[in-house]
Amino acid sequence: MFITVSLLNGFKKQLTYELPPTMTHVNIGDLVIVPLKNQELVARIDAITAAQPSDQAFTVRQALARVDLPKDPLYQSFLRKIATFYFTDTTKLYDKLSFFFTNQPPALVDAIPLEQQAPLSPLKATTLTDEQLAVVNFTLPFITTPSFQPLLIHGVTGSGKTEIYKKLILAAVAKGKSVLFLLPEVSLSLQFEALFKHTLPTSVQVVSFHSGSTPAEKKRLWQNLHAQTPLLILGVHLPVFLPLQNLGLIIVDEEHEQGFEEKQHPKINSKQAALLRAQLYKIPIVLGSATPSLTSLHNVTHKNWHFFQLTKRFAGNFPTIQTVCLTAPSNRKRPSFWISRELEQALKACLAKKEQAIIYLNRRGFSFFVQCKLCGFVFSCPNCSVSLTAHTITKKKKAPATQQQNLVQEAETIILRCHYCTHSKKMPTCCSSCKAPEDQFIKKGIGTQQAVQILKTLFPQATIERADMDTAKKKNSWNATVAAFQEGAIDILVGTKTITKGYHFPKVTLVGILWADLNVHIPQFDASEQSLQQLIQVAGRAGRESTQSTVIVQSIQNHPIFDYLSEERYLEFAAYESEFRKEAFYPPFSRLILLELRHTNVATITKEAALVYQLLSAAVQELNTEVSILGPTTPAVHRIHKVEIRHIFLKAASYDTLHQLIGTLSAVALKSSLSISPQ
Repeated sequence: MFITVSLLNGFKKQLTYELPPTMTHVNIGDLVIVPLKNQELVARIDAITAAQPSDQAFTVRQALARVDLPKDPLYQSFLRKIATFYFTDTTKLYDKLSFFFTNQPPALVDAIPLEQQAPLSPLKATTLTDEQLAVVNFTLPFITTPSFQPLLIHGVTGSGKTEIYKKLILAAVAKGKSVLFLLPEVSLSLQFEALFKHTLPTSVQVVSFHSGSTPAEKKRLWQNLHAQTPLLILGVHLPVFLPLQNLGLIIVDEEHEQGFEEKQHPKINSKQAALLRAQLYKIPIVLGSATPSLTSLHNVTHKNWHFFQLTKRFAGNFPTIQTVCLTAPSNRKRPSFWISRELEQALKACLAKKEQAIIYLNRRGFSFFVQCKLCGFVFSCPNCSVSLTAHTITKKKKAPATQQQNLVQEAETIILRCHYCTHSKKMPTCCSSCKAPEDQFIKKGIGTQQAVQILKTLFPQATIERADMDTAKKKNSWNATVAAFQEGAIDILVGTKTITKGYHFPKVTLVGILWADLNVHIPQFDASEQSLQQLIQVAGRAGRESTQSTVIVQSIQNHPIFDYLSEERYLEFAAYESEFRKEAFYPPFSRLILLELRHTNVATITKEAALVYQLLSAAVQELNTEVSILGPTTPAVHRIHKVEIRHIFLKAASYDTLHQLIGTLSAVALKSSLSISPQ
């Protein structure tokens, strides 16, 4: 017997292997380990034949072993459903599991009967509110008698959504079922892993599963999957693709976040995949957020999702929101352009009372870009169509021998760094265009580093630190900073969105937002929604255990979303924004698909983008269907790693219509790589 296979590593050509006598029970779609040169790789079986293909030019080698996936009779159907929805092949989905497989399949363990597993120890008593009990009591029957039931929890910050999650997790595990708990960031997943391990009974096996998991952790997880051990599995993208026969519940926290969408093709959205899986497996799925997405709210009224609200905080009161326009005449005289007089006075009062403050800016680094004020030249990345961001790098070095022996000095260096690729360089001493000296450079915008520098000048006695993507990459440093802030050792924490979700800082009574309208003018249809969600999330860090707290929202321009900064008015914003979306026929009232073309040559990608547009336009006419074709467009960031990017958007009433249209492109041969992503 012979098999034709596709390698999971993306190799495009199909390969043929002979089945050894030990591999008699294989089927199309099974995974096998095959040799290729001096490697052993995982492949999917595409065809099985009795005779060797006549066109085989090379010596046919034998397959090595069959990969036994954990039992899950619905798994293949799920992968096919996802592959169809995202216009991809199931091999790309199997590849998400390929790091489980080494030269030999992972060793298996015997299943542990439920009656022999350790009984659940009682959870520390927590009295749920009536609002929380309503969610738990509604959901429990769908766990006991499995049925597909999506429900959306709109819970204000600090309202106790996690307590609901814990009750439901316990109920599912007690029935011998596993739970997927999805979060939009790995750091958040690790935080919840620690929380659940600390607050749930030890008999609940809690696993955080992501690309950084160790080989030992992956092997242990794989063994538990084979044993059908009830697990609580946390993560962002990978957990939803695990084979799980005993899956009984899916929870998606911070369901509004964009972090659920993968950055690389196929750009699968984990929340969307989770909904498809819950529907196929006929299990409940719980989605929670203080700022639910407009799409989820739309599903409540149009797809019979059940909707619950948590309107009260467990402790503390909602903060007072104060908006400040930095360009208003009353704010012209202030110590720094980026610190209004209102924020300066609020910080002074906060420090005097020994309370803590968070200063939020959704931009790391020192400044957005560096420009020569004589000729206007902006330092840009040679690989990407973006300006370079200035960063201050502090390095410790030993003092000269003439000074004290043990003295350590800190040296600061300004570098220019691209946030899209690895390119960086020291700040030039002169302009690349007109050769003007460095003192003629001006730094535009503000980043977290510069904000820290400004605040240290204004409040030299305060302990000020920053927490952003740069510091989050250093795990030990990040954990130490967060722990120090929680313990009260830091007075002011300057950060980006990495500190806006999930963290509970009891002594924070002031939140300052330096540039609230930074992202609201981005040319995308949901810019207002995303901006307001982010502002409400960071404002929600204030007053978690205090009766009086303040949020000062600074902006350069006013914007309608500032009328809805209070959490209690979020649904009013949703209604306001929905009217605009409906009139403009944007999601959730339509379906949008992004076609992205990539090529290293500008002429090639320009020509092929025009060709795709022509083919789609002709197909719309031939199929007599109502589809809007937007593009081709050159995105704001149109070159990354020296690869050019072009976009075409398709908009219609349903995905079925768009899938039919895109099917007309299947036979088109393009030099550019084409990826297709539902939005």
